[in-house]
Amino acid sequence: MKPILLPFVTILLTSSLFGSKPISLFNGKDLTGWKKANYVVEDGAIVCKGGNLVTEKQYSNYVFEFQFLLPPGGNNGLGIHYSGSGDAAYKGMELQILDNSHKRYAKLKDYQYHGSLYTLKAAKRGFLKPVGEWNRQKVTVNGPIVKVVLNGTEILNADLDEINKAKPKHKGAKRRIGHICFCGHGAPVKFKNITILELPQNK
Repeated sequence: MKPILLPFVTILLTSSLFGSKPISLFNGKDLTGWKKANYVVEDGAIVCKGGNLVTEKQYSNYVFEFQFLLPPGGNNGLGIHYSGSGDAAYKGMELQILDNSHKRYAKLKDYQYHGSLYTLKAAKRGFLKPVGEWNRQKVTVNGPIVKVVLNGTEILNADLDEINKAKPKHKGAKRRIGHICFCGHGAPVKFKNITILELPQNK
């Protein structure tokens, strides 16, 4: 019996440890599970009106997936390990969500392009869909590692431990838990199909 039971037990333990399915963070109708919202729900999507839309819960290690649609010149951000108050780019970290093809952004610094960790590490460019089309993004935060996959291509792989050595004054990069938030900058960027899969805590 052991050759049969042991693999089965291993499968059960693995499933229990990592979880089976992502959990939806947006029901398509309202902003249940979020707070401090100057956002609205229209036609099954969250639309930014400005400010930060913050998860009620805090998260540590996870895979966060969502779709977003940028209007021309659209500017937003994804805050990770956010403390819940102040500027998410420094009270946590901010991953850029930006139509960097717009002429107003002709002189960006490398860390300001879409998918980059603001002030910390630049992302690869050239993988956004044309303005007005939905993009899909997956963000994995696992201990010191932050990865961004945009429309199936990995555009960022950052090691926060290494970043902290090079930029020790950035307090947000030292955090390993916090809220997730969308960081509005006035543009009506849209979001939908938002899910999270929590990962085990690092020992």
